[in-house]
Amino acid sequence: MKKGQVDIITMGCSKNLVDSEKLMTLFEQTGYHCTHDAKRIEGEIVVINTCGFIEDAKQESIDTILELVQAKEEGKISKLFVMGCLSQRYQKELEEEIPQVDKYYGKFNFKQLLTDLGKPEEPTCSGVRHITTPHHYAYIKISEGCDRRCAYCAIPIITGKHVSRPKEEILEEVRELVANGVKEFQIIAQELTYYGVDIDGKRHIADLISDIADIKGVKWIRLHYAYPNQFPFELLDVIREKPNVCKYLDIALQHISDNMLTRMHRHVTKAETMEFIERIRKEVPGLHLRTTLLVGFPGETEEDFKELVEFVKWARFERMGAFAYSEEEGTYSAEHYEDDVPAEVKQRRLDKIMAVQQRISAEIEAAKVGSVLKTIIDRKEGDYYIGRTEFCSPEVDPEVLIKATRRLRVGAFYDVRITDSDDFDLYGEVE
Repeated sequence: MKKGQVDIITMGCSKNLVDSEKLMTLFEQTGYHCTHDAKRIEGEIVVINTCGFIEDAKQESIDTILELVQAKEEGKISKLFVMGCLSQRYQKELEEEIPQVDKYYGKFNFKQLLTDLGKPEEPTCSGVRHITTPHHYAYIKISEGCDRRCAYCAIPIITGKHVSRPKEEILEEVRELVANGVKEFQIIAQELTYYGVDIDGKRHIADLISDIADIKGVKWIRLHYAYPNQFPFELLDVIREKPNVCKYLDIALQHISDNMLTRMHRHVTKAETMEFIERIRKEVPGLHLRTTLLVGFPGETEEDFKELVEFVKWARFERMGAFAYSEEEGTYSAEHYEDDVPAEVKQRRLDKIMAVQQRISAEIEAAKVGSVLKTIIDRKEGDYYIGRTEFCSPEVDPEVLIKATRRLRVGAFYDVRITDSDDFDLYGEVE
């Protein structure tokens, strides 16, 4: 093991990744060397930033903890710490079941780790953090928590009520990241469009995004995790009018059947959802809409599911993911509904709806053949450079594969003529 090295492992979402990056900065300011998601653990200290969203994520986090506990018992590491959503929610149980971990921290007190190691906490790290993504893009978390109480979701239980970050703090973080070479910003929150409500009762997301867009050096801004109920439509004006705000919106709709929307506590109807989508398409032509759908929720009938499939065919989402319902203790659905859809039915419905989306995605991507799209280069793999257009978020969306017949710079933008496509990805050549 390497003395003075800390290996940090991040499970789950990009919001967790931001926390890991902040912790890495604190460690580095106090003299440690940090690695992130290293293929091989070599540090004397390991920190696991866990996910506790759904059962599969929780199990993956527990398996990782147990794997590192074994490494500690074999003398391969000296200290093991656990933080994040899983330990925020189940700290007492984890301490009892896996006592070999040196200490558990929640989602909000992880900075205490430095003090516990005998290092003074550096409170001046706000804004500057160790970016673990490619140098040209970063995630900006604008709030914590969520005031929504969707029946299936444990996030409010884990993270608490919505808390917006001060606007100037966010803008300063963006300025400092731009100064360090970041060009593209993924704006993230559990509920992006609620930004500011806890401050003065008003939604300030449009003003915030407009101000970020005005910062010199910000080339792309992409928005993740909006909510359809009480959507601030002035945000669409910003997306349409600011050239560096990508025509992209990530907004989880979950279902379309009024029966399911009511049981899920989504506070929106089928008619309102369809009207909402039509308005987005009209006000921001060319916008790519990403959504997430939930199948197999308690009480979902075959008719409910057929309605959802027809909705997907109607909406023709440019980007769509889906997952099967997983009962999470403490949620309204766990306490009030029977998980009555068999696992095999959930999987069949999931496979069906993703097959429908695959055909839609293939048609949407094929329509781009012959067009020229501004593309940022993320990396080189084998004989190809891998890039993304403004319509593609890192890791979750389609990519553009460009034959490496000439040298391209990672992090640079190129005009790429699209020459071919498959179900999800595009192929092209630099103009």
